[in-house]
Amino acid sequence: MRFIIFFICIPLVYSELHEFITTYTGMNEQTTAGIPEFISVTTLDGHQIDYYDSNIKKLIPKQDWMKDYASKDMWKEDTEIREGVQQIYKNNIHVLKQRFNQSDGVHTYQRMYGCEWDDETGYSQGVDQYGYDGEDFISLDLKEDRYITSVPQGIPTVEKWNNNRALFIFLKQYYDYECVYWLKEFLKLRKEVPRIAAPEVSLLQKNPCSPVVCHATGFYPSGVTITWFRNGQEHHEDVDLGETLPNEDGTFQRTSTLYVTPDEWEKNQFRCEVEHQGKTIGDRHPGLYDHFESCYELDLILIGILCVMSVFIVLVIGILIIYKKPKCNKVRCCGKKEVGTGKR
Repeated sequence: MRFIIFFICIPLVYSELHEFITTYTGMNEQTTAGIPEFISVTTLDGHQIDYYDSNIKKLIPKQDWMKDYASKDMWKEDTEIREGVQQIYKNNIHVLKQRFNQSDGVHTYQRMYGCEWDDETGYSQGVDQYGYDGEDFISLDLKEDRYITSVPQGIPTVEKWNNNRALFIFLKQYYDYECVYWLKEFLKLRKEVPRIAAPEVSLLQKNPCSPVVCHATGFYPSGVTITWFRNGQEHHEDVDLGETLPNEDGTFQRTSTLYVTPDEWEKNQFRCEVEHQGKTIGDRHPGLYDHFESCYELDLILIGILCVMSVFIVLVIGILIIYKKPKCNKVRCCGKKEVGTGKR
């Protein structure tokens, strides 16, 4: 798995599943593009909630509801943790460069860790993965209580960590209890997103010849159903249902695209309905296809333009052929008569 990223965005499909992930990215030097040597990003359900880097040397809340938490003593401790990890990663990259037999260049060392929790079933699990230069390096298998690696350069570290049983006792405690505890606490703090927000539904079309998109956005939680109806009956043919995607404010959006010809639309009644939290919202714009004839007019215009261009190209080619036609002179042939120079 490649995970050189500085911000994680993970679309959620079911509202009861929550994720709390922190990603550390360390480099052996600051790049010419201005990327800091160390970056830390934490996300809750795919949305960034804090940020730290080695240039600003501050842990910054990225959501309004995090500002109150940022004023507590725990925020100072979180900042100090990142300052310590920054130095550790710098040392680790130096060791890894030797193991990978590398001398120059910018190299990255990363860790992505956290947990996910289902608020309906209570199921939870931890995630702990390390990467080097964008490639898998080491990962934690919590079921087997051991670290694993897919590259020989990771064997010394894996053997060292796996022999430290106290480490696994700490990790099990963290992923089973502490990580889930903080995930729940941050969910409580996330006040700006209402528990239920109805979707806004609209029909979109780029031009009279384009398919029609039923767009639902601004809804929460993420479970939603989009259905097209044709003359009062459910219509599933020529329909492309998109994935549920997160919005910046914590709500979600989804689209369903209907591929029909202008003639089909004019002869039938189409309607898009969105069901969310037991409520149905429908939308249909009778005037959406009022100018469908322009689609055909556009085709005729394009055909006319192509015809004119074809005639123009033929004329140009004809002129070039005439212009380049060989002329008779004393050293060339003119028809079937050979013209000499007067010498034998």
